[in-house]
Amino acid sequence: MDSLSYQPIISVITCFLNVEEYIEEAIASVLAQHYLHWELLLIDDGSTDGSTLIAKKYAALWPGKIIYLEHANHLNKGLGASRNVGLLESKGDLVTFLDADDVLLPTMLAHLFELLQKYSVSMVCEATEYWCSWNNAGNDIIIPIGTEQNRSYAPPDLLINLYPLGIGAAPCMCGVLVYREAMLRYGGFDESFPGMYEDQTILVKLYLNETVYISSGCHNRYRQRAGSLVHTSHGSGNYLQVRLKFLLWFEKYLSEHGPVYPKVIAALQDTIKSVKKSRRQCRKYVVLSAIKRVLRPYTWWRK
Repeated sequence: MDSLSYQPIISVITCFLNVEEYIEEAIASVLAQHYLHWELLLIDDGSTDGSTLIAKKYAALWPGKIIYLEHANHLNKGLGASRNVGLLESKGDLVTFLDADDVLLPTMLAHLFELLQKYSVSMVCEATEYWCSWNNAGNDIIIPIGTEQNRSYAPPDLLINLYPLGIGAAPCMCGVLVYREAMLRYGGFDESFPGMYEDQTILVKLYLNETVYISSGCHNRYRQRAGSLVHTSHGSGNYLQVRLKFLLWFEKYLSEHGPVYPKVIAALQDTIKSVKKSRRQCRKYVVLSAIKRVLRPYTWWRK
């Protein structure tokens, strides 16, 4: 097929849960795309605020372009399950993922599609703007993907270079464009991760098997806010627990599916050891802090 005439549908998959303050801005950013061959799937993960009515309103205004979906009985099933609904129901050759509180810049789809064609890769990933100024809470900062920019990577290099095994910043899903068929070939998102690390369960499979292009460009904005999944997970103190769960899941996945790369196995084992050590240190700190609180009433006389 002539690459100049190939204009596939790009499916933008947006899962949402109680984001009535932000969802219209996310939808508007898709409507503003210079690349016109898109569809937007709005997957309702059990919202109880005004988000549902807003999503249904736009689906009615843009029939065939904006599609509203929900789980049976309006259940909340988590981000992994909701994104899989979007994958299965989408019609596009290509997919990207936009959280309902984030936005795409108008040239995002066109730019990443151009790179995907130019370099004949399965996935393109770009930098992300961490968007703090939306409520005057700080300065915005662009975080590039943590490896050499503007080049392609064959398997398994990105597994070694990037988080969660390497030290380089991983891509955000709002900065990714990937062939839908590749996502489905590796089983999509693992639904046992409802809100953290569900993105890594598909990214690591793609790093293991597909060639990926890393771009220095930035055409997406990741809203920084206290109620987001990432901030909530860190604030609740269960980050290390979820991280270890993912690493053990990945260890099992490699043993069952491969391919086997010794340097990946070694990096994974080192990371598991490091996280287990950090968890022990955290538990020790929690226990000591609890003891101090209990003893404090009995040690006032020492002051």
